[in-house]
Amino acid sequence: MTTASSPPSGAGPKDSAGPGHEPPPDEVRAPDPQRPAGGAPATAGLALFVASGATFLAVLDTTVVNIAFSDLRVDFPDASLSQLTWVVTAYTVVFAALLAVSGRVADVIGRKRLFLWSTVLFTLASVLSGLAAGVPMLVGARALQGVGAAGMIPSALGLVLQHTPAARRQVAVGVWGAVGSMAAAVGPSLGGLLVDVWGWRSVFLINLPIGLGIVVIATRLAGDAPSGRRLPDPLGTLVLALGIGGVVFGVTQGTDWGWGGARVLALIIGGAVLVVLALLRSRGHAAPAVEWDLWRNRSFAATNVTSLLFGAAMYSYLLSTLLFLNAVWGYSELKAGLAVTPGAFSAAVGALVVGRRVGPRAQWAAAAGGSVLFGASCAAMYLLLGTERQYAALWLPIGIVAGVGIGAALTAISNAGTASLAPQRFASGTGLLMTTRQVGGALGIAALAAILERHNVLDDQGYLQVFLACAIGSVAAAVAAGAIRSRQG
Repeated sequence: MTTASSPPSGAGPKDSAGPGHEPPPDEVRAPDPQRPAGGAPATAGLALFVASGATFLAVLDTTVVNIAFSDLRVDFPDASLSQLTWVVTAYTVVFAALLAVSGRVADVIGRKRLFLWSTVLFTLASVLSGLAAGVPMLVGARALQGVGAAGMIPSALGLVLQHTPAARRQVAVGVWGAVGSMAAAVGPSLGGLLVDVWGWRSVFLINLPIGLGIVVIATRLAGDAPSGRRLPDPLGTLVLALGIGGVVFGVTQGTDWGWGGARVLALIIGGAVLVVLALLRSRGHAAPAVEWDLWRNRSFAATNVTSLLFGAAMYSYLLSTLLFLNAVWGYSELKAGLAVTPGAFSAAVGALVVGRRVGPRAQWAAAAGGSVLFGASCAAMYLLLGTERQYAALWLPIGIVAGVGIGAALTAISNAGTASLAPQRFASGTGLLMTTRQVGGALGIAALAAILERHNVLDDQGYLQVFLACAIGSVAAAVAAGAIRSRQG
């Protein structure tokens, strides 16, 4: 995968580390004798298979639990609704907080090693979640799942790019993106089916055979040699994780606790201050928690801005569509999940088309085009939907187009981000890119909650305003994507 700023070998431009920083890893890492030259096709396919499977599990578990809330309340009648929301929040907050540094850890200790450890931890935590005897145990197990997922995502894509020849990396990222897009959208329908047939515990226990299979297959991949770099600054890493976690937790709890409440303000403002402190500490540290030199690559920085804006619109859309179908059109949780499933498959189509058909220099255009397509779909929902059920005539075609836009934009953003990096920094860059998307998603959900608070839960106007906000956010992402081109050119 090459761009105007990356040589044909697939290596991106070398970033200058600046005073007090280590030299870029492409200058210190020795060639790995275990790695097949150029990446054998069979090995590349194997890496893509295990990485896609792990990514599917990690992304799926951000949405699949939402549908199990009714069952959880039956099994744990003494738990309040706010306590049960921690089942979702614990995973989301920990996942977002650790993504930024886990990519750096993968590049330092080896992508395969972190991938295996993280997948094992995620699988064990899934079993603990499925066997939980009470809400505290379930919340703790979900937090452990978040730790495992944070390590799986960047190391998974790092494995794919490590084992895939440069000429095929763009297609591989397209497949990987398609799987992630499908997982996010298919979560509600799959969760609804599992809960309906086997109960809420099956949502977690199904991860056991899949996780074990991924680990067994992944052991066949060649490992990558340690980079020779130091692990990230422990204090800076802790401060960064607490800061991101505080911001995400604050915006997640804003609706329940009140946006003007002391706890919410303390979490958001305190978290933001901690993030700033971590960034300032990283500027002069030899092994920073946040690699500033990655953002000196202005194409990568523009990609992160696009990821933040698109993540805010996308996550808000994915939740608001389910809420609309359930509250306004009266669909059951399972029926609502099935109703949005066609969008999951069209998202996979959009991702594959961008991965296979769009050239490296046009990835910015695919990101912008996908964002515009998604934004137009959200605008159509705002203008055309109402209390009358019109699934086949309106919802289905609009949802399919929205899915294509989501898949296209997410894949192009990932492609543009990795294209601007040296291969030895794929995991670090992916971790940062996913962090911005998760933080954007948290902000989008917060905006959704703030809008819906002003309306009756059964009133369609609140949801329609959310769709309008998603359209505006998508257009903003399209504008930001244009900066990727100008930075690359």
